[in-house]
This record gives sequence, C-alpha cells and structure tokens, in this order.
Amino acid sequence: MGEVVNLKQFKKRAARDRSEQDAATNRARFGRTKTERGRDEARNKRTRELLDQHRIDGGEAS
Repeated sequence: MGEVVNLKQFKKRAARDRSEQDAATNRARFGRTKTERGRDEARNKRTRELLDQHRIDGGEAS
C-alpha cells in the first residue's frame, strides 16, 4: 500500500515552493542593491553634467 499523505500539508508545501520560485525569479529580474542604484544614479548624473557643459547656448539645433 502507498504512504498516507496529508493533502493540506502537500498543498501548502507546493504553494511555498511555487512562491519561493517566483520570488527568486523576481529577485533576478528586479533586484538591485541600494549601492548599485546609487552608483548608477551618480554615473548618470555625472554624464548629464558633462553633456550640459558641452551644450551650445543660443537656440535649438536644426
């Protein structure tokens, strides 16, 4: 005969496993540390400042 399985526990375990897998996927897709975000923001700010320094004033470019 087979082993007796509590279906509530089985369903809960399956839901936890699915939830953990979804969380891992989201961490890989969206997860960045605060340091990484700050570094990227500082790099973008510096790039914008350098670009603005080279901007020619006096009208729009044609």
